[in-house]
Amino acid sequence: MITTDILIVGGGPCGITMANLLGVYGVKAVVLDRELQIIDFPRAVGIDDESLRTCQAAGAVEQVLDDCVQNTPIRYHTSWGRCFAHVKPAGKPYGWPRRNLFLQPLFEASMRRAVKRFDTIDVRLGHELQSYVADGTGVTATVTDHDGTAHQIYASYLVGADGGKSTVRRLAGIEMTGSTAAIKWLVVDVADDVLDMPYSAVYCDSHKPVLMVPLPYRHRRWEFRLDDDADDAAAMHTDHVMSLIAPRYAGVALPRVVSSRVYMHHSRIAETFQNGRVLLVGDAAHLQPPFFGQGMNSGMRDVTNLAWKLAAVVSGRADPKLIDTYDIERRHTAAVMVGFATRIGNLYTPHNRVTERLRSLLFRVLNVIPGGKEYILQMKFKPMPRYTTGVVTGADTAKRSDHPTGRMFPQPLVETDNRTRLRLDDAIGPWFAVIGIGCDPSAGLNADQRRWWGALGARFVQVDSPRSRPLPGTAEVAAADQPLQHLVDVDGGFRDWLLARPHDEVIVLRPDRYVAAVCRVDDLTAVTDALRTVIGVGH
Repeated sequence: MITTDILIVGGGPCGITMANLLGVYGVKAVVLDRELQIIDFPRAVGIDDESLRTCQAAGAVEQVLDDCVQNTPIRYHTSWGRCFAHVKPAGKPYGWPRRNLFLQPLFEASMRRAVKRFDTIDVRLGHELQSYVADGTGVTATVTDHDGTAHQIYASYLVGADGGKSTVRRLAGIEMTGSTAAIKWLVVDVADDVLDMPYSAVYCDSHKPVLMVPLPYRHRRWEFRLDDDADDAAAMHTDHVMSLIAPRYAGVALPRVVSSRVYMHHSRIAETFQNGRVLLVGDAAHLQPPFFGQGMNSGMRDVTNLAWKLAAVVSGRADPKLIDTYDIERRHTAAVMVGFATRIGNLYTPHNRVTERLRSLLFRVLNVIPGGKEYILQMKFKPMPRYTTGVVTGADTAKRSDHPTGRMFPQPLVETDNRTRLRLDDAIGPWFAVIGIGCDPSAGLNADQRRWWGALGARFVQVDSPRSRPLPGTAEVAAADQPLQHLVDVDGGFRDWLLARPHDEVIVLRPDRYVAAVCRVDDLTAVTDALRTVIGVGH
């Protein structure tokens, strides 16, 4: 019998990222993957700024970016060849480029190398979950290795990160709801590609839409919609594949076909993401069409949300009821993204030329009205998760759409006492942070509230305006072990926040960098009591 805190079934992008986060949090975990090697063809090809921020928290973002094509634009074309929309996000609100292309096998390899840093994480390849028994205290799983030998693993919680055909979901008796489009797509990955098209392209057509994605290291992906009666084997035959891609390479050497597969697109979501001590993340919890490149990224949001909650509970810092907020927060927002990706697919395949011309006209209007072009260029149409219930508090949260509570907080640059310039997350550490803008956020707390924040492991931070403190060397600088950390707002991100929201001088940040609460410094006592009710008291 192997005993651990968390058992993760599935060592793909979501499973191995969760393992890295748990390693950062100091939690013991076992990761199982039935494959002995990483699957060598790309599935996901896009990673966004939110997921890169998660990789940053896991301590592996630079390794991931080494194999990415960063900030790649995307162009949408009509069936007669005109570009009607151009998306080119340039901002970095969360500290990283917003649209990046990668090869999934290289991503998984980077994250598996990164997880070797942690003595608390045990990755077991060639191991497959057969069954489990759960009770009120934990889960006992029966697992077979690549030789067929059975083992038992006991864990406080089991996380299913094992894909769309999830064994964990099946064993938990959780159903998927939604639909599968009766349309087949041929997905072709090529290598040795020298085509000079450094952008993604969508050729929208009511009959034969085509998607193209440039990938690192001279790889490229093509996606072709097939006829309804197309035979899968014939569609994947080399001659047919070459007949589709060859016209795109006029005057240029043809690439080498690495793989071709036929897919149908699912728009489905699990009826619940939790059954007691068993939880689902990624494709095990939700499936969506690939049209907006958010399938894996949605799974990364699951992992980022769940990992810190598991860590807080198994470390004794929080009550087990905290885990229940995972389904409360993630299932609705995941469903919103599934619906959005499905609607984007409808944009790719207009019903006829009339609807296609109307869509083209709509985008022309958007490009000329104030703010419309920026709305498209900077991907402001992308649905951003917002949690109105769960580990959030504030009377206005559910009423005002512009309220920051429940949203991901930006990541401006800050400066430490020794004038080292860092991204915010690197400066405040991977856990809870209570940030006061120009003030000590803990000033009004009583001794019991201070003890609770301390037991939770939160860090109190004061962010000051640039060069507003005494000149170095003329005043005593606080020692590193003092409870209040001082940072400098070198880029003005906190200044702009306070100018727009003068009453929100205190920001409570969760480990996943979502805002748990904002308030005046005098109101942090009430906020503390409200969050304490949700998070609970550890043991």
